[in-house]
Amino acid sequence: MAHISYEESKTIATKTIIVLGVITIVEVLFALLGKGYLIDGFHIHLGIIGIVMIMLSAYKAYLIVYEFMHMKYEVPSLVKTVLLPTLLLIWALIAFMWEGNDWYKRRAHIDGKNAEQVQPVVPQGDLMLKDEENTITF
Repeated sequence: MAHISYEESKTIATKTIIVLGVITIVEVLFALLGKGYLIDGFHIHLGIIGIVMIMLSAYKAYLIVYEFMHMKYEVPSLVKTVLLPTLLLIWALIAFMWEGNDWYKRRAHIDGKNAEQVQPVVPQGDLMLKDEENTITF
């Protein structure tokens, strides 16, 4: 790949900063709009807000890594070496969130079981309990 001049590099960096700024403004406006702060009574489902915010943030991260960390100038094997641990980190976050949600649901189930009143079981039949002084037959 041919080297670019300082002026070209500065122009690319400036355009990238402007794009990052615009995306950040869009994120803020979308969050305010979705929560009903800009238009009274207008709300967007939290799942949709979350997905859009994640996608915009991921795109910003891509731009930062691609341009400012100079990944677009690296050989493909180095890019894959950086990308694989990132994907593993994302997988780990999803797995931990899934597992935590399962623990949360089970905790609520256990709390419900702990709140139940238990009636003692009375033994029936010829059960003998012996202690040192008496013999008790049921």
